[in-house]
Amino acid sequence: MSNRTETHRFQAEAGEVLDLMIHSLYKHKEIFLRELVSNAADAISKRRIESLREPALSLPEGGGRIRIETIPRSRTLCVHDDGIGMSREELIEHLGTIARSGTKACQQALKSAGQANSASPAELIGQFGVGFYSTFLVAEEVEVVSRRAGAAEAWRFVSAGKSEFRIEPAERAEPGTTVSLRVRAAREESEADEAEPDWLDEDLVRGIVKRWSDFVEWPIFLGEEQINSMRPLWTRSRDEIKPEEYQEFYRQLTHDWRDPRLWVHFRAEGTSEYTALMYVPEERLGDPIEAMRGKSRLSLYVKRVRILDEAPELLPDWLRFVRGLVDANDLPLNVSREVLQANPAVRAIRKRLVRRLLDELSRVLQEDRSRYEAFFERFGSFLKEGVYAGEDDEKRLEKLLLFETTREGARSSLAEVAARLPAGQKQIPYLVGPDRATLMGSPQLELLTKKGIEVLLFTEPIDEFLVPRIGSVDNHPLVPCEEAARELVGSAEKEAMEALDREQRELLSAMETQLKDNISSVRFSARLSESPAALASEKGGLSPHMERMLKAAGQPVPEQRRCLELNPEHGLVKRLMQEPAGTRREELIEVLHGQAQLSEGTPLADPGRFARLVGRLLA
Repeated sequence: MSNRTETHRFQAEAGEVLDLMIHSLYKHKEIFLRELVSNAADAISKRRIESLREPALSLPEGGGRIRIETIPRSRTLCVHDDGIGMSREELIEHLGTIARSGTKACQQALKSAGQANSASPAELIGQFGVGFYSTFLVAEEVEVVSRRAGAAEAWRFVSAGKSEFRIEPAERAEPGTTVSLRVRAAREESEADEAEPDWLDEDLVRGIVKRWSDFVEWPIFLGEEQINSMRPLWTRSRDEIKPEEYQEFYRQLTHDWRDPRLWVHFRAEGTSEYTALMYVPEERLGDPIEAMRGKSRLSLYVKRVRILDEAPELLPDWLRFVRGLVDANDLPLNVSREVLQANPAVRAIRKRLVRRLLDELSRVLQEDRSRYEAFFERFGSFLKEGVYAGEDDEKRLEKLLLFETTREGARSSLAEVAARLPAGQKQIPYLVGPDRATLMGSPQLELLTKKGIEVLLFTEPIDEFLVPRIGSVDNHPLVPCEEAARELVGSAEKEAMEALDREQRELLSAMETQLKDNISSVRFSARLSESPAALASEKGGLSPHMERMLKAAGQPVPEQRRCLELNPEHGLVKRLMQEPAGTRREELIEVLHGQAQLSEGTPLADPGRFARLVGRLLA
């Protein structure tokens, strides 16, 4: 074994990898401290495990500590541990050989990230196992002094993060490792980038540890002060955690002053071991626009070390209102988003998390209806989004949806509506509009209401998009109420309306000519009882509500002209049939069409003119 100072060269590609890293490819440079603390915690854990086989390697009394030291006069930051330590060979193997199995791939990935500015290079670095080298983001030179537990000699690794490193004998009284960073001076803010923090500032160090490493199982000291809390709430048994403790942790996690609506806490064992703690807030958190477009936001911990503030891969986007965390035991500590996306264990975790959340919501729906309805009032649109996204193969989400209907009272599930259908009714009719009040005044409901048929009221923008996904409930297809009403008209009534169409052909043709820019045809209808007229979409056409939404969103909308249906029993229509051709009849026709538009919630092109025409009609 050599006792001399030796200089080794990194492999050719490693120098470029280090150069890319040093030039600020990390999204958060502060992660260097998380990496050092995590390495120190792993070293202590490894010593504890090895001591089970070899008692001589046991931690000293009061040991198992990580100590951070700042030395301003020499601009040095040190991380000390009393873990397993490293021999000369291990220093060369673990620190002197960068990304042994993938240096070339790491180099190419880093270049791509720097050029395309897509994935965070910090995450790519984690994917290739070179987290220790994040130290060169802030340090001019890094020194590692380590003594392997059970060995007498200590060794020093020194590198400036360029093409070479130095290995030499060192002195260290006890087993363990000290990583010393000679930190670059703080850089002032320029137009190109933000100011470089002072990494020796103890408040900054304390904040970094609190953010990323607060729950590491070994105590972390800054001077004489322990700065991590060590035992996170989620590692404790549910039976020993009081509701107020769950609530307090939620407030710490989200900075929301209100208590959460509910939480799900469980530990999974087997092929993949992890603990999950998920909360549903009392109200939607954050910006409404961001809430509609954002990603899900569970934090990811690995062995109590926070790896990602937000890991969208852990939950589908439609569960982005959920807050909480997952702490995994068998994911790599430097896990990246690429690893998460490609890891079958993560896909299994995601599936289990969704199932447990839906199980809890289902339980609340069954056991505490009013509590569930309050939840659905605020978050139901997200569940609908999951159905629309096609992520409900087992119909679990569909069973959690609630809708308003023409029936008085609270919202109903689709199964409840189907269960109330009278014998012989095959279809479940629905009507789409901006709100309940508008829909309840719609002429489309008149015949159905007259016959005592319950209608689903779709009042959210996403509702109409759900119909193709849901299709039917217990073999009862969902159909527009116009279609359902037409099927309720008997053959004798249909024949009477067709005869009236022929008899009043001159009037209907005049109306079609006058309104040709807005309608496709005019006909008499037996499905109206109170309203003089209504607009009817052709089968398969867009509803007026859908048309308005698409136009408001700036989407191209195919030209749609609908049929104007007339109620021959209404006084206004009877008067129209008796009115001779001329200005007076034209005004009556315009009023009828405007009234039909208003009744479905469609704004008028010229409200002032409509008001004047109504005034003249009343006079």
